[in-house]
Amino acid sequence: MACLLLPPSSLNFTSSSPLIFHRNSHNVISLLSTKSFSKKRSLQHKTLTIASALAESNSSESLDQKVQPLLQELANSFALPPDYFSQLPGDLRLDLNDAAFDLSNGPVIDECGQELGEALLNLSQAWEQADTSTSSSIASKLPSLAFSLSGNAKSALGKRLVSSGRRFQSMGQYGDGEVQKIAKVMIETGRLLSSIPATGTDKKSKEETRMFKFGDLQVKLTSDKANIGAVISLVFGVVSWQLSQGIQNIPESSLQYANDNALLLAKSLRGALLAICYSSAVLSGFATVGLVLLGRQLKSEEQ
Repeated sequence: MACLLLPPSSLNFTSSSPLIFHRNSHNVISLLSTKSFSKKRSLQHKTLTIASALAESNSSESLDQKVQPLLQELANSFALPPDYFSQLPGDLRLDLNDAAFDLSNGPVIDECGQELGEALLNLSQAWEQADTSTSSSIASKLPSLAFSLSGNAKSALGKRLVSSGRRFQSMGQYGDGEVQKIAKVMIETGRLLSSIPATGTDKKSKEETRMFKFGDLQVKLTSDKANIGAVISLVFGVVSWQLSQGIQNIPESSLQYANDNALLLAKSLRGALLAICYSSAVLSGFATVGLVLLGRQLKSEEQ
């Protein structure tokens, strides 16, 4: 290996031994430079990550500060006369029921938490019963309940408020504009809540739960329940088909009628029964196929 010997006097070193520089010394320098550059890049990346997290935290806190006054305004907008909802016309009562459905439909407790989820269920029930006093009392608790929610829960609440607020918006002008005021605040609050980013713990995937709600009845849809419904639908279809065949096989000559009017009435009833039975059989067939497909889909999602 070639090397270069330099006298100590030319380098002003106190050591009397010669200093040796190898030809591959530039590789050592290059390696040291690479390590130094990697450390700098790692430090820069950590700095950017911390800055991004701080910016996201500040943004979330800023949104929370904007949301609280809107939630309080929403609670105040439900401070209505005790008989306000009960005096709504029939078509507006239907819109109010639709707003209640949109507010509490689906796995509301899983999405919004136990306390807020139950509050939304009770609030929607108060709307369905046109209970203005209970509605006002529950709405007054929303600001405090929503304050401690996580990012995903706030986003879920926001989507429900937007959907329900649009139902209030479709009611049009009524009274002194109380309904439109509620709609405006609900939509504005909901959109702001929906824009709040999710935190790290909220990004864990949760099992999606499908719910069927009809009035006060709320049933969780599973593959087993779908298959049971398919069997019931199939049995009903077979019974309807057998009944229609039995009616059709009865000859008209075997029956005796008092007069022509009775004969016409009997023929019309026979035709109506056949139409009902055949229709029930066909619809049961479609329902059976649909429930079987739904059961397979739910089973694949569960797995």
